[in-house]
Amino acid sequence: MAGEEIHVIGHINPDTDSVCSAIAYAAFKRQMTGKNYTAKRAGQINSETRFVLQKFGVPEPEYLSDVRTQVFDIDVVQVPGVGSDISLKRAWEIMKEGGLATLPVVCKNGQLEGLITIEDIAKSYMDVYDSCIIAKAETPFRNLIETLEGEMIVGDPDEIIQSGKCLIAAANPDLMENYIEKDDIVILGNRYESQLCAIEMGAKCIIVCDGSLVSFTIKKLAESKGCFIIKTPYDTYTATRLVNQSMPIRYFMKQKALITFQRNDYVDDIRETMAKKRYRDFPIMDLNGSYYGMISRRSLLGARKKRLVLVDHNEVTQAVDGLDEAEVLEVIDHHRIGSLETMNPVYFRNQPLGCTATIIYQMYREQELEISREIAGLLCSAILSDTLIFRSPTCTETDKKAAYALAQIAGIEPESYAAEMFAAGSNLSAKTPEEIFYQDFKKFVVNDVSFGVGQINSMTQKDLEDVRERMIPYMAKALTAHSIPMLFFMLTDILQGTTELLCAGNGAKELALEAFHLKDDTDQIILENTVSRKKQLIPALMQAIQQ
Repeated sequence: MAGEEIHVIGHINPDTDSVCSAIAYAAFKRQMTGKNYTAKRAGQINSETRFVLQKFGVPEPEYLSDVRTQVFDIDVVQVPGVGSDISLKRAWEIMKEGGLATLPVVCKNGQLEGLITIEDIAKSYMDVYDSCIIAKAETPFRNLIETLEGEMIVGDPDEIIQSGKCLIAAANPDLMENYIEKDDIVILGNRYESQLCAIEMGAKCIIVCDGSLVSFTIKKLAESKGCFIIKTPYDTYTATRLVNQSMPIRYFMKQKALITFQRNDYVDDIRETMAKKRYRDFPIMDLNGSYYGMISRRSLLGARKKRLVLVDHNEVTQAVDGLDEAEVLEVIDHHRIGSLETMNPVYFRNQPLGCTATIIYQMYREQELEISREIAGLLCSAILSDTLIFRSPTCTETDKKAAYALAQIAGIEPESYAAEMFAAGSNLSAKTPEEIFYQDFKKFVVNDVSFGVGQINSMTQKDLEDVRERMIPYMAKALTAHSIPMLFFMLTDILQGTTELLCAGNGAKELALEAFHLKDDTDQIILENTVSRKKQLIPALMQAIQQ
């Protein structure tokens, strides 16, 4: 699918409606627009939802924990890496052609070996006064040939210069004998006597300038003495300057304490590091640790915000982290309108129905799009889950009609299938109290009072009793972790239509007793005909807080 990815995502601690609606709406938008809409999840998949996805052969959406801008969202410059043995001259040419200030040096396996900058190249000219630098840099003869645009008359281009100094034979042969030593590189002209003297004195290489011819005698003598001969069209002055440019960049490049970033790093985190350093460019590594490209401080100005569609929620406290840095394009929801603010107008569809999946089913029908068996199964499952098999007071006739129509497409019988689905979700024996608590947990804020509410549904009272014994001690721990004054947990018996409400925190129990008009000495809070957090519990708690 072409184009930038648009994430369709539900709330944190996702339930079946949140996950299934994200998958279905992403599919709907792809059919409608051809754009790259992709379902994501903002939390761990619970047992019930996993059963649904496996039932209809749909893979779990990828986990997206934070939607802050990342290096992924920046146009990284694909500067090709170079080998550490290329010459300074070749590095300069590449940088000049590409308008680059920094060149990455990369190994054959893709690992970053170092960085060479324009400043490093300048220092190689201005700060070096060592005539032995060519050997210290372990310069390959092939670099000399390339830089001098020369021809090797005698010798092996792949051999490395490891000893000797570089000098110009400007004196007569008598004087040359006093300063030419073994393994030196001698730059000279077409004088036969000078060439002969350099070879006899043990020079490793003579560089013959001005394209001068090399006699047969000199070639034979050089071969016998192990002396290399390079012929260059340049004059002595130019050749001398170019010899320094033949050194491999590994001798001058930065290798230690390199500052690199990963493609999944957040821009907020790297901006501070970049501000403290005076480098112009920084290398980016892919998720395997291999070199990927380069960015500069200016690159951050063009960072693109992640684009989101929110389903089954519209409150910041229930949304994925970093929402304020993302661009929200749409909201599809069936809850109360909460605290979400956007920079631009968005498509907002909010209907008083029992499930977000019902809204998405309506949108498929409005656009006369075909619904596949898999999508129908997911949408039907979401409706059955959110309405507790039509027992929740949030359930409407529209939800029922949608569920039965979807069930027919999916080839399932709603009531018997729902029993299987809830049984899968009620198998909590292997789960930790933390996993159970966050299976379906949401935060709310009313008049600056914040509280959290979790819920677990089960078809059997025994399962709820087992959860109760483990949940009461855990809630005190969860209270500290969230730094909020009150927590509630609903143990909902689907068949009986009742909920036991567990309370933790200063004033939590008193608020619940006031909200449901129960006696002060009530020990165990049992709420008859109460199964819905959204329509029954939350409104009652909010009203009590406001009063």
